[in-house]
Amino acid sequence: MPIALLSWYLIDENNVFLGNKVLIYMCIGLLIFVIVFLIPVRRMSWFIIGFYWINVLLLVMVELFGDTRLGAQRWLEIPFVHFTFQPSETMKPALIFMLAYLISKNPPKKNGYKLLDFLKLSFFVFVPFVLVLKQPDLGTALVLLLMSFGMLFLIGVNYKIWLALFVGVMFLSPALYTNLHDYQKKRIMDFILKEPDYQVKQSIIAIGSGGVYGKEKEEATQAAYKFLPIATSDFIFPYFVERFGFIGVIGLFILYGTLIFHIFSMSNTDEKDYFLKAVSYCVGLLIFIYSGVNIAMTIGLAPVVGIPLPLFSYGGSSFITFIILFAVLENLLAFRYKFVYNHSSFSKRALSSAG
Repeated sequence: MPIALLSWYLIDENNVFLGNKVLIYMCIGLLIFVIVFLIPVRRMSWFIIGFYWINVLLLVMVELFGDTRLGAQRWLEIPFVHFTFQPSETMKPALIFMLAYLISKNPPKKNGYKLLDFLKLSFFVFVPFVLVLKQPDLGTALVLLLMSFGMLFLIGVNYKIWLALFVGVMFLSPALYTNLHDYQKKRIMDFILKEPDYQVKQSIIAIGSGGVYGKEKEEATQAAYKFLPIATSDFIFPYFVERFGFIGVIGLFILYGTLIFHIFSMSNTDEKDYFLKAVSYCVGLLIFIYSGVNIAMTIGLAPVVGIPLPLFSYGGSSFITFIILFAVLENLLAFRYKFVYNHSSFSKRALSSAG
C-alpha cells in the first residue's frame, strides 16, 4: 500500500486527470481484493483449469481478431462498450494458478522433478509463451518464462535438467535471434552498439539531476517540461529520483525489498503446502523481474521494453493483476487449514475427551 500511495502522489502531481484515475483503480482494486479473498481457490480446480484455457483461447483470438497498435497486435475489444484489454495480463495469474495446482497434485520428489514431470509442467508454460511472443510482445513473454522456470528452480528440478537447458540455450541462441522481429533485433543491436537513445538519455539526466535529496516540483524540469517521456508510466522511476533524490531511491528499494522478502517468506509457512509455495515464489519473482527490468532500462542497462514498475507505474491492468495475486496469497494463508471442528471426526474426539 505505501508503494501505491506514493505512486498516486507522484502521478497526481504530474497529471491530475491520471491521478484521479489511479484513485479509481485503487478503489476498484480494493473491491476486487475483497471478492477474490473470499473465493476458495484451493477447492476450485475446475475454475483454475478453465481460467487457464480460457486465457489461452483469448490469446488465440488476439492472433485472429486483435487490435493493432504501434505494430503490435495485443488487444481485444469488448463489443458495444469499445473497451480494450490485454489477455497477456490475465494470463499471468492464470499461469501461476495452473502451475500451483499441478505442483500441489504432484509435488517434487527428493531430488526434484525428473524429465517427464518437468516437460509436462513446461508444456503449460510454453503454450502462452509462444502465443504472447507472436503478438509480438517479447518482454511479457520473457517475464512469463523467467517467472515460471524461476519458480520451478526454487520448487525443485533435477540439476541435470538445468544443465542440459543451459547448454541447449547456448547452442540455439543464434537461431532464436534470427527468428526475432526486425524491430526487436534493431532494439538489441542499438542497445549493444550505440549510445542510449533520446528517452534513455533524458531518463539518465533526470536521475542525475535529482542529487542526494531531490528537487521541488517546480524545479523538476525534466518531467515538468516534458523532456522525460511517459514520466507517469514506464519512466516513472527517473521522475521519482528527480523529485526525491538518492535518499528517496534507498527508501523505495527498501519498500520493494521488504515486499518481495515478505512474499517469499510465505513459502515457509507450511513445508507441505506446495500450492502456497508455488504462488508465493511466482508473485515474488514477478515483482522482482518487473522492478529490476524497469529500473535497468531507465538507466541504460537493458533495452527499452514495455515493462512497468509494479504498483508504481500508471496502468490499471497491471495494478489489478497484482491486487488479484495479493488477494489469492492472503486467501491461501488465511484458509490454509481445514476447519476440522466442523467435521464429524472432530466432534467424536471432543465427546470422547469430555467423557
